[in-house]
Amino acid sequence: MHLSEFDTVVCREEFARVASLEQCREIIISLADQLNAADVEARRKHIPDRTLELTLSDLGASFHGRLTDGELVDIREATSGKKPHIKLMMRSDDLLLMTEGELHFAHAWATGRVRLDAGFRDLLRLRKLL
Repeated sequence: MHLSEFDTVVCREEFARVASLEQCREIIISLADQLNAADVEARRKHIPDRTLELTLSDLGASFHGRLTDGELVDIREATSGKKPHIKLMMRSDDLLLMTEGELHFAHAWATGRVRLDAGFRDLLRLRKLL
């Protein structure tokens, strides 16, 4: 198979965007801080108490946390051992692109770049946040 010059540039761009585990950890903490800084009453109204898990398939890592009283807490690198209420699966570069505003969650989900496993009621509530 022969790569054209265009394909080579695209491949280099993709590889340059892969986030490290440390970058992903910082992004997750930053997202939790942003969520926790939002209006308390709105969070409590729209965010149910749930367990969350984010799996970064290319890094072979998972982060687990809990939504409780509208806040994201107890974030740690590991799986919970039990099935979480909400599970997200993506590549580290897609997490980076979403937080930089270059990739929208709805598009990533619709094109299969992000997988979301959650109950129907959770999906309805989460759509207000996404």
